[in-house]
Amino acid sequence: MLLHLVWVAAHVVLAGGCASVPQNTVDEMLKPSNERHWKANMAVLPYARIRDDRVQVYNVRNCTYLSEDEYVLNYEDRAYNLDEVETLDFIVCPFSEAPGLAHTMLSFGFRDGTYLGISIEVRLEEGEVYSAVGGTVRQFEIMYVVADERDLIQLRTEIRQADVYIYRCRLTPDEVRALLVDILKRVNTLRKRPEFYDTFMNNCTTNIVAHINRVRPGAIPWHPASFLTGYADREAYRLGLLIDYGSFEQTKRQAHITSLAHRYAQQPHFSAMIRSQQSPTRLAAPLRGARTR
Repeated sequence: MLLHLVWVAAHVVLAGGCASVPQNTVDEMLKPSNERHWKANMAVLPYARIRDDRVQVYNVRNCTYLSEDEYVLNYEDRAYNLDEVETLDFIVCPFSEAPGLAHTMLSFGFRDGTYLGISIEVRLEEGEVYSAVGGTVRQFEIMYVVADERDLIQLRTEIRQADVYIYRCRLTPDEVRALLVDILKRVNTLRKRPEFYDTFMNNCTTNIVAHINRVRPGAIPWHPASFLTGYADREAYRLGLLIDYGSFEQTKRQAHITSLAHRYAQQPHFSAMIRSQQSPTRLAAPLRGARTR
């Protein structure tokens, strides 16, 4: 899409003002859309039907990846009982080439040991490649990927060879439930009214912050960490939103699951195994207030 905008601008300049681009053409290019030639693993949007304590989630992605661009596509419709959602994990995947940036995700844990992942991402068209600069000039739409946790984590650990950290959050089950419902409502909204992704103002972390603040008002005050996503875990620790294992450095070491993800990649109980180093006693720890800087 960015190339299209450059093409339009170039033709206006070359025409020396003697010719103009039809306004409706420019307007269409500047509006977000759900109707583009998307990459196959981003082509299907999820949505949900929520009725009392039951939710049906459609198009939960559960792909098996062979490479970045080769995968076995699979989508599933899953039913959940909202009374059985109990835990929330904050997942951080730092960018090795830019330590100040990271991709952040959420994973909802249910009483039966299953997890539902939420990843807020740029929705790429075929042939497009993400760039932070492109994300500031309306090059990409934003999408919520609702997926099996194995899909989201193994795409990063096994295919992209990235580090992944999983932090358990200090939210009550009622707050976790309210958060999941809030997110699924936004999933439904984006299916009807697409939006542009913005590297700084409408990204993975700023959306997570907005969702949490709607469930627990004022929980996350404005801070540069909302924009420098690579520091979001440190800020969440400071605010007392994460189960801790001592200092932030100790907590981060405990949250690092990359080697476990490699080891248990083919195991049926993948989600349980990558959390095997986390103490059940710690995970049941009470809420704690924010730390001073």
